[in-house]
Amino acid sequence: MARLCGAPTRVTGAGRTDAGVHARGQAAGVVVPERWTPPELRRALNAILPPDVWVAVAHEMHPEFHPRFSATARRYSYLVGLDEDAGSPFRRSLEWHYRRPVCGDRLRAAAAALEGDHCFRAFAVRGTAPATDEHRCTIHSARWDDRPGGLTLTIQANRFLHHMVRFLVGTMLDIASGRREAGDLALLLAAPDNRGVSSPAPPHALYLDHVEYPDHLYLRRA
Repeated sequence: MARLCGAPTRVTGAGRTDAGVHARGQAAGVVVPERWTPPELRRALNAILPPDVWVAVAHEMHPEFHPRFSATARRYSYLVGLDEDAGSPFRRSLEWHYRRPVCGDRLRAAAAALEGDHCFRAFAVRGTAPATDEHRCTIHSARWDDRPGGLTLTIQANRFLHHMVRFLVGTMLDIASGRREAGDLALLLAAPDNRGVSSPAPPHALYLDHVEYPDHLYLRRA
């Protein structure tokens, strides 16, 4: 941005992801000189960005827009590979090769139990939120879908805590594979800390897919 704007330019992201997480729907905001239109800025950025970064779309936003604080929801997906080919070099960096048998009914029931407003203190890294934070999140939707060779979790909420999706995936798969009881999820949602949670799923199979903003903040759609 400094190269395109001729001076150091602050870029503010919608949030951060764990190291190793893919962000195919990350959002960021920047104030640029008036000569730039959104399509032209997108083309110029993609011409000089490194090969693992890509601007999919650019919008002109209302002055009150803030990439982080204006967001009303975020959506993640998590890919689990269940067949032998999930261990191949073409897939193992993009999904979690899970080698235990999984009960789909238990997995889907666990995801359904997450929907609504809950305290997710048991599914967050201790000490990463202010002491006054009640760790409450509203899960708008959570579901596991079959796909060739595996499963995909899609989960959307008004906010997510540090490592939250990865803790949820690890716990749900422990339930679905018989390593935990189905009732453990409800116990964890009522727990005062994260001592009883399963190990977090690895980060490389997690994707930030979308950050949602109110329509009135868009001045011009690309």
